[in-house]
Amino acid sequence: MDGTPARQLREALAGKPSPPADKLVPAEAAVRLVRDGDHIAVGGTLYSRTPMALLFELLRQGRSGLTISRPLTCYEAELFLVGGLAGGIVTSWVGIGLPWGISRVVRELVEGGRATYEEWSHLALGLRYKAGAMGVPFLPTFTMLGSDLVGLVDTRELTCPFTGEKVLLVPALNPDVALLHVHRADRSGNAQIDGYRHMDADMAAAARTVIVSTEEVVDAERIAGRPDATVLPHFQVDAVVEAPMGAFPHECYGRYEADFAHFDDYVADVRRDGIDAVSAYLDRHVRRQPDFAAFLASFGASRLEGQQARAAELIAR
Repeated sequence: MDGTPARQLREALAGKPSPPADKLVPAEAAVRLVRDGDHIAVGGTLYSRTPMALLFELLRQGRSGLTISRPLTCYEAELFLVGGLAGGIVTSWVGIGLPWGISRVVRELVEGGRATYEEWSHLALGLRYKAGAMGVPFLPTFTMLGSDLVGLVDTRELTCPFTGEKVLLVPALNPDVALLHVHRADRSGNAQIDGYRHMDADMAAAARTVIVSTEEVVDAERIAGRPDATVLPHFQVDAVVEAPMGAFPHECYGRYEADFAHFDDYVADVRRDGIDAVSAYLDRHVRRQPDFAAFLASFGASRLEGQQARAAELIAR
């Protein structure tokens, strides 16, 4: 297919079969929409509202040749690289967070030529999704100008015809699939997010296929009652998966806090065993679990309830 990514997306969407009105399906059915070689945009950022239920199902099913992009990438990138599903990531950060340091697993894989790492500034990556969503081939920005990153990725410099200033052009990013986790959605795919929305709306508008997991499925009247919270309209969404606590052990604003102790254990294992610790994590938490509900159950009800209580404390009453 010729033309810019935006034109390619338009042609792909024009020839795409209409999804059913009722898009509620199990995770295993939704994830089958992901093909080998796809570029997967992962919603949320870092350990906030990561679509873990969908990612774990994709890891369980297996794919090859995937590329993962995300504004800030947490340890899910390590799972996909070590698991052999992905060969590269596109992001502005990879690692759980400053207390846990940057990803030594990704560093080892990239320096060893076993994976690619394409680094953009956080703003530049957001603008790439934005351009993809707008249907334009690029957007101008000042971010990254003067940094070494400019020479490492596909950018162009341009003198602004209005002001004479130098600007950087960043290309549109149109993912094949966007995987997102939201607070509530109806069966048609109208989806709402509470709190910070990150880059999810632009990811969805830029993507060929959009799969949404949701904390709860609600009726259309409840969606209509809070139109300001609706981030994704039904016509952008291909599949809806009901997944309570579907971002855990990451956090979902107002629903549950991230499980830092789980992160501590994971990083301690990686520091001790290196890449083998990631394979062990996949075996224990993904491959040996029949589904995401079983993974959640392995934490125990009291631990999950504690994380929910901590999140509730942060909500204004």
